[in-house]
Amino acid sequence: MLRNRPPSEQTARVLFALAEDPKAWRHGYDLCQQTGIKAGAMYPILIRLADRGLLETAWESEIPKGRPPRHLYRPTKAGAALARELNEQRAAATLRPRVAGAR
Repeated sequence: MLRNRPPSEQTARVLFALAEDPKAWRHGYDLCQQTGIKAGAMYPILIRLADRGLLETAWESEIPKGRPPRHLYRPTKAGAALARELNEQRAAATLRPRVAGAR
């Protein structure tokens, strides 16, 4: 089933953060710090993006002593393409002249 609704602003921020370096694995806490999105919203976003094939996921392989392993994320080709598309749409919307009286 295809979605017609665009991603939320928070989801777009997560995609933009991950797309900055698409080959790098990132963990949720790091993304929370960068985007300002709280963990209660971040992890459901990451799960949805992964379920839709927009993120690859893996478990951290080198775990420091005294800390549990973290789940890592990076965009798939489709996820990086969606981030580029959203960025282009955002840029086009800011360049579009406003018409008097239009909403």
